[in-house]
Amino acid sequence: MEERMSALRELKDAPYSSHYKGFLPEPVDVIERWQLNFNLGNALKYIARCEYKGQKTEDLEKAIWYLRRELAMSKD
Repeated sequence: MEERMSALRELKDAPYSSHYKGFLPEPVDVIERWQLNFNLGNALKYIARCEYKGQKTEDLEKAIWYLRRELAMSKD
């Protein structure tokens, strides 16, 4: 477990895309803390960055695509 936490700390210091800089908390931290699955995590990521990457419509369409995929797989 300690080895895994050490690896995560090292990753935290790794460079990442500029459109995530300044996010507090960072999207990856929210995704992990909320234990979101792949589809929901990606939707959150695209929503979070849509105002900063310069491709708002494209990012929102991607978020919707992942949300629709999640809905299609939902058992509720």
